[in-house]
Amino acid sequence: MGVTRQKHAKKIMGFYKHNFQFREPFQVLLDGTFCQAALRNKIQIREQLPGYLDGAAQLCTTRCVIKELESLGKALYGAKLIAQRFQVRNCSHHKNPVSGATCLLSMIEDGNPHHFFIATQDQDLSNKVKRKPGVPLLFIIQNTMVLDKPSPKSLAFVQKLQTNQLVPEYQKQSIEELKEKEGLVKQEGEKRRKRKRAGGPNPLSCLKKKKKKTQEGQEASAEKKKRRKRKRNR
Repeated sequence: MGVTRQKHAKKIMGFYKHNFQFREPFQVLLDGTFCQAALRNKIQIREQLPGYLDGAAQLCTTRCVIKELESLGKALYGAKLIAQRFQVRNCSHHKNPVSGATCLLSMIEDGNPHHFFIATQDQDLSNKVKRKPGVPLLFIIQNTMVLDKPSPKSLAFVQKLQTNQLVPEYQKQSIEELKEKEGLVKQEGEKRRKRKRAGGPNPLSCLKKKKKKTQEGQEASAEKKKRRKRKRNR
């Protein structure tokens, strides 16, 4: 494993850990095309991937992916055997299986709350994954696994988070649940009652009274002066 490639992967992992709270063990959803490419290029996914991601990894897939590989027959028999060794994550297509690509996309809806990686060679699926922020993408080039750089959507999402303009959907739900638990959510129709404050004395009336007293005082002092003058003249 090249030192440059390892540094590249470590930098990208730091981005997802810091901005999207990815933690070990990392959950990697693989489709049939990735399994087939690993088989063809003799890549030991279970042994090599944790070292590349610099952390423990849980390799997983869905029933829809396995069903799709089974339907494709002998050509992808080896890929099916590889996929069957992985943990199977529950999807919402128990009764009506869908294509592997459609199923994996449904697993990262609503902001990818389970922090899945997507491992695929399907170009169309890769393009759709890149339109969703916070979803690391893995693929194989020749005989090497590669962690794709963060998509423009992920970069824009982080920029909005840093300016406090956006909160992820799963965090919004957690905040609302916490508010309900602590009894901070008010019921609909509840109105705040305004308290009437006791009114103080009218400041204008006070000023008028003071003015009146001063006038009376001035008149009384003037009258006293007049009396004194009269006494002196006598």
